[in-house]
Amino acid sequence: MIIAVLKETAEYEKRVALSPEVVRQLVSDQIEILVEKNAGLASNFLDSSYQESGATIVSSKEELLSKTDILLSVQAPSQDDLSKLKSGAVLISFIWALQNPDLVTFLKEHKISSLGMDAIPRISRAQNMDALSSMSSIAGYKASLIAANELDKYFPMMMTAAGTIPPSKALILGAGVAGLQAIATCRKLGAVVEAFDVRPAVKEQVESLGAKFIEVELSDEETETKGGYAKELTEDDKLKQRELIHQHAKKSDIIITTALIPGRPAPLLITKEMVADMKPGSVIVDLAAENGGNCELTEAGTTQIVNEVKVVGPVNLPSQLANHASTLYAKNMLALLNLLLKDGKPNFDFEDEILLNTTITHNGEIISPMIK
Repeated sequence: MIIAVLKETAEYEKRVALSPEVVRQLVSDQIEILVEKNAGLASNFLDSSYQESGATIVSSKEELLSKTDILLSVQAPSQDDLSKLKSGAVLISFIWALQNPDLVTFLKEHKISSLGMDAIPRISRAQNMDALSSMSSIAGYKASLIAANELDKYFPMMMTAAGTIPPSKALILGAGVAGLQAIATCRKLGAVVEAFDVRPAVKEQVESLGAKFIEVELSDEETETKGGYAKELTEDDKLKQRELIHQHAKKSDIIITTALIPGRPAPLLITKEMVADMKPGSVIVDLAAENGGNCELTEAGTTQIVNEVKVVGPVNLPSQLANHASTLYAKNMLALLNLLLKDGKPNFDFEDEILLNTTITHNGEIISPMIK
């Protein structure tokens, strides 16, 4: 069986689906690995390293696509590339099926089996496959460094001969994996940190990292999906949430927003009126920029200065730490392949909860219950 790794072509994408270390663990008498020429170069993985690990470097993308049984990538390849796969081939990548119905239809019609790295259920048995958590942790870390770089103040309290400088105040909105990593990083840098999340269950995690948890009483007690994500709030609860955030935003030097709802636009948390009330020189880093933004003024891929407040809309933050992001993604991929492969061949056992939820299309049908 042939497993192939494509060079990513999407804008801002520097990651690669497999690292040389993971290639070494996959190569066997039953499995051959093909890697497109320079696929890992942007992540500082050289072709020579892949060759030393047992992979074959292929210069022709068409040749690679026509031969492969399982195609691995970070972003889903173009439909033009996918059309070169043989019927029955398998694609494993981020697919974002709810946002990309045309891609799902294409995969179904061309009888390409597809597994979405974004669709892995958040259960304990699947933790080592959870690419969303791996990438979110990197995003939260990098967002904190961006905030520190953009802010014209110290993060920690500084006692100098000229006087004492108080620590900066950080507000983290959303305490999922990205938010918790942002809390931890801002705390390590010396900031005083507050955090807000609609899910009361995360209070203990927030406080364990040394941050203050901001609570708001909501009418809907069920604020979390079965997958551990925040649910969309009622209009009354959204109003309560924004009023509370407004109060704390006025006092904050930096705000990092991380709130996402699967398959829906990012929830609006920071209005332009809140930005107008923030201190001059304050910084907002909006990790939901690519999904519409948690801040009303966010523009993906740019930094806006409004009322002397910087609104940063970073795109694909994990790719900015491409080497470690690729290392973690490859390990997530390896864990999923170890589950999928039996005797060197894909075995779509839909009695397994992970494979059932992760498989988007198979044999010309949509499989994932969530997508159905």
